Parts: sequence; C-alpha cells; structure tokens
Amino acid sequence: MTAGSFTPDAAAALGGPDWLARRRRAAAEQLDDLEWPSEHDEIWRYSRIGELDLGRYRPIAPEELDPPGVERAPGGGPFAAEIGEHAGLIVVRNGRVVHHELDGGLETKGVVVCDLATCSEDDVRGALGTCSDASPDAFTVLHDAFLAGGACIRVPDGVVVDRPIVVLHWSQGDGLATFPHTLLVAGDGSEVTLVERSGSPDLDAGGHGHLADGVVELLVGDNAHVRYVTVQEHGAQTWSVALQRAHLGRDSTLRSSAVALGGDYARLRSESLLAAPGAESELIAVYFGDHEQMLDFRTFQDHDAPHTRSDLLFKGAVEDTARSVYSGLVRLRPSAQKSEAYQTNRNLVLTEGAGAESIPNLEIEANDVRCSHASTVGPIDEEQLYYLETRGIRPEEAERLIVLGFFDDVFARLPVPALVDPLRRTVIEKIEHRSDA
Repeated sequence: MTAGSFTPDAAAALGGPDWLARRRRAAAEQLDDLEWPSEHDEIWRYSRIGELDLGRYRPIAPEELDPPGVERAPGGGPFAAEIGEHAGLIVVRNGRVVHHELDGGLETKGVVVCDLATCSEDDVRGALGTCSDASPDAFTVLHDAFLAGGACIRVPDGVVVDRPIVVLHWSQGDGLATFPHTLLVAGDGSEVTLVERSGSPDLDAGGHGHLADGVVELLVGDNAHVRYVTVQEHGAQTWSVALQRAHLGRDSTLRSSAVALGGDYARLRSESLLAAPGAESELIAVYFGDHEQMLDFRTFQDHDAPHTRSDLLFKGAVEDTARSVYSGLVRLRPSAQKSEAYQTNRNLVLTEGAGAESIPNLEIEANDVRCSHASTVGPIDEEQLYYLETRGIRPEEAERLIVLGFFDDVFARLPVPALVDPLRRTVIEKIEHRSDA
C-alpha cells in the first residue's frame, strides 16, 4: 500500500491558519515512510485491510470543500430531528464545519462550539492531538496530514449542559477521502452529553467508493461527567476507519456508546485512558452487519491509576455473509491497585455464511484488582425459538423478538432515549430484508 495522491503538496494546498498548517505539514512529511498495516499484523488480524487500495481515493481539493454557512440540510435535517431537543448543533460536511449554533444561555456561560480551523480559543487549539497523538497509527497520521477542520466543543469548569450537543458528519464524493474530527474539552466539574451521527450516501457499485478517516478526542477533566454517543450509518460503498479516544481525570466519568449499522468496512478503535484515581469508563456498543458488511472493533481500557473502574459491553449480530470482529484489551498497570475492569462481548450469527470473531484480552500488572472478561459467538437459541413458536408466534416474528431482546439492555443504557426507536427500526429493517428478498 502506498500513499498515492496523498502527498505533502496536496496537504499544503488545504491552507488554513498557520498552526493547523504546521500540524498538517509535520504529519505529511511522514507519509512516505509510513508502514501501512496488513492482515499479517496482529492488531489487523481478521480484518479486510488487504482489500484497501489508497490509490482508489484522493484527498478533497480546497475548492471542493463547502464554505462555512453552506448547510444543505437546514437544522441538521432528519438526523438532528430524530435526536430531539438539543442545546447545540454542529454540521460537518467532508470534514469542514458548515454550520454551528448554540443556545444563548450557554454562550454566556463560556461554552464554545466552533470549527477547529477558525477557533480562536488558544486552550482548545492546544488540546488538539492530546488523545490521538498518544495512540498513533498510519491512519491517524494520514488524518492529521489532511485535517481541514472539524467540530470543536469546550465546556468550562463547573458548567452543566442539560441537553445534548449534536455533531452531524456527512461525507460524500466517489473516489474521495475525508477526515472528520471532533474535539471535546470538558472542564473540571462540568457535565455534557455529546451525540455524533456519521453518514454517507450509497454510491454506484462500479465506482471507487469513499474513505472516511476520522478521529474523536474526549478530554474529561477532574470530576467531569461526559456522556458520548456515536451512531455510524455510512453508505454501502464507504470504508470507515476511526479512532475514538478519551483521557479521564480524577473522579471523572465517561459513559460512551457506539452504534454501528452502515458501511462496507467500518473499523472503530475505542480507547479510554483512566489516568487519575477515581476515574470511571463505561463503553457499550450495538452493531448489526448484513449483506457483505464487515464491522471491526478494537477496544483498549487502560488503567494507569488506583481506584479506577471500567465496564465494557459490546453486542452484535451478523447475517447473510457479513462479518464482525471484536478484539479488546484491558490493561491494569502497576499503579492501578484497587481497580476494577470488566469486558463482555456477545454475538449472534443469524445465518449460515455470516461470521463473528471475539478476542478479549487481559493484561494485569497490579496484584490487588478485580477484573473479568467474557465472550460468546453463536446462533439464536433454539429453545427460545421453540418456546415462542409453541405460543403461536411465527418463526420470523420470533426471531425478530429475540434479536431485539438481545439488544434491548444496551439500547436501554443509551443516554439519549429519543434515538432508541429509530435505531430499533433500523435493526428490524436489517432482519426483515432477508424475507423481503
């Protein structure tokens, strides 16, 4: 694999403020020397990375970027409407913010929503890369080399935002690569809910497709409480590779939820660094693959302080010839005494030809901890089906009820209840497409 059209000259052409151009230039200078991943690498085992040809894509040219203020779906369109009432909204098209708004009451409290490329907040700009630079790979370097902007949210110390702030990412263009970025800085003692939805259109099957290479950074201050939801609904010809990483301060909490339903190949690397005593991280996910999709998750719960706690529950289903991969690592460093860590992955394989891999891992370097991990992969329980069918429920309806019940405990933990019904409808559509065929 080579960088192809992704050259230092192409990165320099994006322009923008000097501080952002310098960051891009530093990353672009590494492109020729990058060691691109392959299926022989353990962390890419079971993936489809061997199918990725960067030569099929090119970075978006400056003249192709929508200028600020050009929002093609006023108010965020149906994506925002399904989330319900919100305190702030940022709309991002092909990596560039085209619209942002915030309740006036929050502005007076110092809350900021803006485009990274035009942000005037020095402390926010200085936070860029804090999380992603701590866990780099070839795709984060490529992302940094072509970062045109992104969603930026800052919540000052002690401020409570009582309704969600919504970020909508829309990526499009056959043969293009886009680089969405979100940075949240939650000050000490603050509270905020951040909801992101990422989408792209279906493209002609004979085209090149689209590549979305995204990064989300969550900086959670001491005694801050962040609820984060990401919903991925990319089109069938989109490849998505994303890093979502959080750094947690003393006595802080992160409730992170991921829903993955779209894309051709979609990989999410979800990581939490519990860097101070009392930090707590909860990671939950729902994913459902059909047709020829592949949904790939890599998680890292990194305990680097005493009295920390993490809890992970990922649940997925696959049908047709779709595949899923879950690979997770819980690391309890020597400093993580009196900590707790739990990791659970459950998978349903609904049809012959589909497949799921589950690889949970523990790395324990402290001697006074509690931790466990568990995983299952298998079909629907025949006894459950039989029980429902003997009560007059048709087989296809019984299967739907079992699958929805399988996901319900995760849906119930989503911090934005308005999302549950539309997500359940999407799951039902995936189940029913086989009977329609």
